Amino acid sequence: MEWAGDDFALNLFFLHSIARHAHRLQSAAMSQDKTTHSLIDTASETSHPTPAPSAYGESSIKVLKGLEPVRQRPGMYTRTDNPLHIVQEVLDNAADEALAGFGKKIRVTLHEDGSIGVEDDGRGIPFGLHPQEGVPVVELVFTRLHAGGKFDKDSGGAYSFSGGLHGVGVSVTNALSTRLQVCIHRDGQVAELAFGDGGEVLEALQVRKARTGEKKRGTLVRVWPDARYFDSPVLPLAELTHLLRSKAVLMPGVSVALHNEKTGQTQTWQYKGGLRDYLAQTLPAEPLIALFEAAGHADAQNEHFAIGEGADWCVAFTVEGTPVRESYVNLIPTSAGGTHDSGLRDGLFQAVKGFIDMHALLPKGVKLMPEDVFGRASYVLSAKVLDPQFQGQVKEKLNSRDAFRLVSGFVRPAFELWLSEHVDDGRKLAEWVIRAAQTRQRAGQKVEKRKSSGVAVLPGKLTDCESRDIAYNEVFLVEGDSAGGSAKMGRDKETQAILPLRGKVLNTWEVERDRLFANQEIHDIAVALGVDPHGPDDEADLSQLRYGKICILSDADVDGAHIQVLLLTLFFRHFPKLIEAGHVFVAQPPLFSINVPARGRKPASRIYVLTERELQRTLEKLRKDGVREGSWSIGRFKGLGEMNAEQLWETTLNPDTRHLLPVQLGGFSFAQTSGFIGQLMGKGEAAARRELMELHGDAVQVDV
Repeated sequence: MEWAGDDFALNLFFLHSIARHAHRLQSAAMSQDKTTHSLIDTASETSHPTPAPSAYGESSIKVLKGLEPVRQRPGMYTRTDNPLHIVQEVLDNAADEALAGFGKKIRVTLHEDGSIGVEDDGRGIPFGLHPQEGVPVVELVFTRLHAGGKFDKDSGGAYSFSGGLHGVGVSVTNALSTRLQVCIHRDGQVAELAFGDGGEVLEALQVRKARTGEKKRGTLVRVWPDARYFDSPVLPLAELTHLLRSKAVLMPGVSVALHNEKTGQTQTWQYKGGLRDYLAQTLPAEPLIALFEAAGHADAQNEHFAIGEGADWCVAFTVEGTPVRESYVNLIPTSAGGTHDSGLRDGLFQAVKGFIDMHALLPKGVKLMPEDVFGRASYVLSAKVLDPQFQGQVKEKLNSRDAFRLVSGFVRPAFELWLSEHVDDGRKLAEWVIRAAQTRQRAGQKVEKRKSSGVAVLPGKLTDCESRDIAYNEVFLVEGDSAGGSAKMGRDKETQAILPLRGKVLNTWEVERDRLFANQEIHDIAVALGVDPHGPDDEADLSQLRYGKICILSDADVDGAHIQVLLLTLFFRHFPKLIEAGHVFVAQPPLFSINVPARGRKPASRIYVLTERELQRTLEKLRKDGVREGSWSIGRFKGLGEMNAEQLWETTLNPDTRHLLPVQLGGFSFAQTSGFIGQLMGKGEAAARRELMELHGDAVQVDV
């Protein structure tokens, strides 16, 4: 599973890189932010007349205050296909109270007027005046983007484990609603206030004594989503039902209810059996072996993780049907998976492999791969991470590198113990896994036989992988011999090959196909890949392709970007079917490392970041998390050669934790992209390139 990565729009990348070379920004690093997608309009308007210049002065700078950024760019903060996610933000707050041990009931009501109510019996949001801001705390929570009780993770913080860590949460719900009402029961008092008009206070805070018979504590939030911000104003009932049911599963003993006023129906979920009961009810077929359920959490003796960090999981293996795979981080559903899922996969694979080795069950010549074990696995995984890092505000994918080691470190020994206690089940699973590996290898051998007769001698500097299954094999085209050395030592020898490139590859845009092999570097690339040069309309023979992923790996600087441009030019011009079939990728090595000291319950850690912009965001987050200014140390990688094998593996080569961006045409036709790249890479197009940069250079986002 790859770590965060947007599709790599080929023609947009060329404009980005050319602008960087023109300005000679020596510390530039390619941005993977979604802002690069804004170049689509810029790139497609190349032939349009230049608009008249407008005045640019002090008044041109606009400062967005309060919740204005959310209303102007809602897609940056939440899903806009329907209002479910803004309701989920309120639900997550109620679940966090239950997770912290202060609530036992959550009730969601679908009102006839289209509003949604979420009620809990937690402690209730504080409504006294904030000591620094001088306004009611509840008002801050719903009107300030970076206000909440979940940033303080040390002792004394309101929440140790929670999902709402971006500091936007219910303030986004408020910004995208026509009205939002809050009623709080706390300390024998009842507080009420209402917001409207995109988050403004409509009805000021009113506090009164609780009446006889009123509940003692809890919070009720009622939301009227603003249909203007969503593709559909209808709340998907099936998704909401599944979400509420999963909350009940992950919080044994907590009652979760859904009441629909239109139908008068009420559904209630409460699971005492937890993950096992839930998974058993949702499996597509009878499991191959007994369900494996376990948990592991760090204690005071754990040197690598904070007390309480860990995971609960239940795993089943089925031969038929679509596997059920659900994962959560601090009760937040991560539909796109992430590093905790990868940790579960690694732990299961290592445990099964160890069992097979211990009992000498593996036939000669058979090599196991993680997918042989994980391919038919169904699971529910609930991870607890003290400071989770998500991809984007919608939190659908966990990016925390440490979560991989956290989950794998608990799953592996627990499954090893389970297999040793259930030997018959272990042998049955082992036989099934070995058959899956043999089937996979036979499929790979058929491809080898078809191509064995005419393969040229592989280049001597290619360090090949052991596997012959192109579904898993990948080759890294690495800038420089020194980086190639680190990559050779840090790679997975089973599936990863390394081809070091000396210097910069020839600009092949105007080189005829029959003259390509006069260049040794290009000759070596073609022979290593097993694919002959071809054009866009040719019947290219990809049956001899030796690697499913061709990864360009260069330094995160201007020269590295130049090498990427030249290699992408080569593939687009002379190997276009590789791009069309989705085989070409660009690896993203980090530019900085941050060593963060231990603080409170959080042990010392190292954070890798890609760009200067991401560095500043990370430092700002460390400050908000209470890390003392200047206590961290920042290192900058001048090139891949500065990384040792372990660092290169962890940041760039490991499929579970790396950034790997797929190269695509970005919505343009082949002819459009060809004309665009020809303008940028053609030898006689200097004047056109200059004009292009003058017209659109300011639109390019560059991280420095």
